[in-house]
This record gives sequence, structure tokens and C-alpha cells, in this order.
Amino acid sequence: MLLRMSTLLLRTLREDPADAEVPSHRLLLRAGYIRRAAPGGYTWLPLGKLVLDRITEVVRAELVAIGDQEVHFPALLPAEPYRTSGRWTEYGDDIFTLADRRGAEHLLAPTHEEMAALLVKDLFTSYRDFPVTLFQVQTKFRDEARPRAGLLRGREFLMKDAYSFDLDEAGLREAYGRHRAAYRRIFDRLGLDYTVVQAMSGAMGGSASEEFLAATPVGEDTFVGCTSCDFAANTEAVATRVPSAGDPSARPAVEVHDTPETPTIASLVELANARQLGGRAGWTAADTLKNVVLSVRQPGADRAELLVVGLPSDREVDLKRVGAALHPAQVTVFDEWAEHPELVRGYIGPQLLDKLGIRYLVDPRVVTGSAWLTGANESGRHATDVVCGRDFTPDGTIEAAEVRAGDPCPECEAGELTIRRGIEIGHIFQLGRRFTDAFAVDVLGPAGKPVRPTMGCYGIGVSRAVAAVAEQHHDDRGLVWPAAVAPCDVHLVVAGKGPQLDAALELGGRLAAAGLRVLVDDRTHVSAGVKFTDAELIGIPRAVVVGRRLAEGYVELRERAGDGHTELPLDGLVDRLVHEVRQVRASLV
Repeated sequence: MLLRMSTLLLRTLREDPADAEVPSHRLLLRAGYIRRAAPGGYTWLPLGKLVLDRITEVVRAELVAIGDQEVHFPALLPAEPYRTSGRWTEYGDDIFTLADRRGAEHLLAPTHEEMAALLVKDLFTSYRDFPVTLFQVQTKFRDEARPRAGLLRGREFLMKDAYSFDLDEAGLREAYGRHRAAYRRIFDRLGLDYTVVQAMSGAMGGSASEEFLAATPVGEDTFVGCTSCDFAANTEAVATRVPSAGDPSARPAVEVHDTPETPTIASLVELANARQLGGRAGWTAADTLKNVVLSVRQPGADRAELLVVGLPSDREVDLKRVGAALHPAQVTVFDEWAEHPELVRGYIGPQLLDKLGIRYLVDPRVVTGSAWLTGANESGRHATDVVCGRDFTPDGTIEAAEVRAGDPCPECEAGELTIRRGIEIGHIFQLGRRFTDAFAVDVLGPAGKPVRPTMGCYGIGVSRAVAAVAEQHHDDRGLVWPAAVAPCDVHLVVAGKGPQLDAALELGGRLAAAGLRVLVDDRTHVSAGVKFTDAELIGIPRAVVVGRRLAEGYVELRERAGDGHTELPLDGLVDRLVHEVRQVRASLV
């Protein structure tokens, strides 16, 4: 393949686009890989499409190698299967819906579990047909409220999704492990620094779930690791270590105190220590119980319900963790205080919530026998020794509090949690029978009785992986593509006209004939300086500069990863480059 920049659909930009928030977005636009077509939607230009296709090839090769079979479902889907599964309602505003000319409702596919289950039901009737795994590379859609960060959070994106069908749980676990290993090979080949973390299943459901997160400071996902063991998890999936319960009757009786002018936790703690409320000193924010009011709207519900979450006041509520725990409900911070005068803002305690009929969930640290300084449900007043299991009984626990660096590891005794940010590039699920149950997918088993298959789901954000690689492989001059995903193997920069241009085109033709992907900057209307700047911005691994020493039979080889410049004789250069590129390709398989 030989591409000439004089005719290539490519425009590089000297300045950062105003709306580009993260490095991948900025550089993919500046280097001419993508162009914004609409909020959350991008046109792939030739170089960008080559990168997208190369990542797709890696993904496809690894899945075919483990026996997966490729199919292709429609992107425009009827509503009825998603109504049957319940996800038409669960997705709520997150999906694009439309009606055809006859009024029949459809959606633009966010994922295809329903269609995969229906296809297997349609074609397979016997246990002899199993196990089977289907996969596709397909455009997906999500009605993202605030598209941002380029390819990282869009409304239209390319995904690989695979669906395994097995007759029992052992088969599902084997399929899950097979795909987990394949994902590691895929992301290793793409040159990504990633971590496999425990995750929540969300809209998919199922018993087990793991995310593959590419580490980057701009990632939207926060994950933790342990300093002493191999525990790693998305913060939404971190379980709090529960303290020991105590005897509620061993605590003093509740005492209510006047606490004027304590609008913050810090001011309350200061007053409590100054007055030694409850007959004690040394109060901290962790000794006080704050009660946060949330609005929870279930899918399809006309109105939201109130939920109060109780947690130690040294912690903030993490709405992402709450949303994961209460999925598929939508959770927002309550702000309609005038409509609920029974809730005394800033002084809410758990003592009256049961009588008010308001659901009350607490952080796992709020155990039976624990005593708290908390609101007295009266303006300007707080109460001490409000005891869980005596003065209030929660409706349950919820993982709602923020996870912090230094928190104890939930799986080992010695370790503490560290926090990093990452981009979700893959997610795997042991779905179980949610979808085969929904569509009554039964086949004849070996004993002559019906057997219901169990499913796994395995997704990779292919277009998102382009951005993830760009986030991890760039410098202050531009992109630095790994060899496995670069749009071309060699970038020929012509630093002159006449003989240099002729030599570069002849060299490019020979390299392309030998199977290399070559980009030749044969533009005659721009300076050599602009060409060098563009070469660094575009980020192809090797640049060959055909310039002033051509008459002596020499060219310059520049490695994009670093500042290596080497002058080489033109004679034998083709054989050398072909050999090096083939070696790199072989090492990536």
C-alpha cells in the first residue's frame, strides 16, 4: 500500500481545536485521523480508518483463534425483544428510539444480547450444537447526555461483542476464562498498559464481571489496587471492610443538644469538642453520621422516591457507586426541600425516617451497636449516642461512600488501596440465563430433557481503543503509534524537489511491493520544516528522510519513539526495512 500526501484526504492543524479536552482528542484531530461530524459522532479519515481497521484485525484474529464465529446483526432493531428482556425500560434515556412509518417502535442498538439469544433459539435445537460463541464488530449507539473527550465518550462507536452459549456453569466458566486470556493477548499486542479489575455487571446482569482498564490520568473510570496483594477493582465494585458489631444496650441514652451555627461538619465537630457533648472529647468527623437525601426514579416510573443514605461524615457520597448499587434506577441529589418540610435540612437524623416512611440505607461501617453524633430532626439541634439497632434500624446497607487512597484492602489484612484512573477498553460478563430465560431458549439435552443454555458476554470498545492507545502513546510533538496499530510502517519525507521526490516515490513503490504500508509526503507546496512537523504529529514509527545527502547515496532514518537519527546508504535500505518490519510483525502475533 502506497499513500501520497499530495492526494490523501488529510489536513493537519497547527493549533489545538477549542473543544479538544484530552490528548487523544486533540492529537487525533490535529493529525488528521478524525473529524467531528456531530456531537459525539466522528468521521474517520483515511489514516484514522487504517488504525481502526488494524485494531479490528487484531481483535478478530484472536477471537477466531479461540473458535468464535463472526456474525453481523442489524444496528436498527425492533423494540419487542428489548421489551421482553426488560431493557427497553431499564436503558431509559440512554438509548435512541424511533418509530417507522407504520408506527412500530425501534431502537439503535446499544448491545445485542437479545438478538444473539433469539438467533440461537432459531437455529439450535440439540445439546450437540453446543458450545458456541458468536461475535461481531458493529456500530453501537448511546444517547450520551454530554458527549465529550472525542472518541472516549461518544454517541456512536464501534464495538466488538461476543456471546458464548454453554449448557452448564462449568462451560460458562471455561468460555469466560478463554476470552479473558484472549483479551490479554489483544491488549498486549496493541501495546496498552492495562489492569484487569473486578467490576459491577450493570445493565448486563450476571454473576461475575471484570473490566480491562487502560491506565491514563484522563480516564473516566477510577479503580483501586492493593499495596500487598493482587486485588484490583473498579471503585464501584469495592466492598467496605465491615467493623465488628456491638451491644446496643451498652450505650448511654440518646441526649439532644443545642448546636446553633453549625452549618458544616467541621463546625459541628469543633462545637462538640468545645462543649464535650455526650460527656466526651476527641470528636472527629468519622464519629458523626450524616444523612444524604437522594431522589431515586425506577425505569418507567412517573415520579421519584426519596432515599436517605447514612454514612460517616468524613466520607462523601459517590453517586456512581450509588447508581451501580441501585441500577437500573436513576439517582440524583434531592433538592426539593420546600415540598418536604418534615426533612429539616442540615439536621436530619435517622430516628424518624421509619415513621416518615422513607427508605434508609447505611454505609457498611454503620453496624449494630455503633453510636453516632447526628441530626436531631430539629433546626439547630443534634443528638449524641444515637445507636444503630436501638434508636434506628436501617432498611439495609449500600456501598455509597467514596473510596479513598489508604483505605484497607477488602481481601487481605496488610494492604492499603491505591487509586488510579483508566479508560474502559474491555468488559467481560458471566451473564447466566437472564436472556435465555427471557426468550425461553431450550434445547434437547443428552438425557432427552430440555436444557436451557447459559450465556457469557465479552465486549471491546474498538474505536475507544484507538483513543486509549493515543492517550498512552504520544509526546509533546504528536502521536507515537505502536507498530501493531500504526496506519503505515514507513513515512517517507521528501526534503526537496526533483531528484529527491523521484527517489522517494521509487523507494516507496519498492517498499509497498514488498508488502509494507508506506506514506510518502510528496507535497511540493510546503516546506521541509512543515513536513517534519507533520511527520512527528502523525506518529508513524519510522520516517525516512530523502534529502540533501541523496546525491551521495544516503538517506536519514528517524525512529518516532525517541530522537534516534541514523544516516543509511540507500543501497540495501529496502531489504533492511522489509526485514525489520517483518520481524516486528512476527513478534506481535
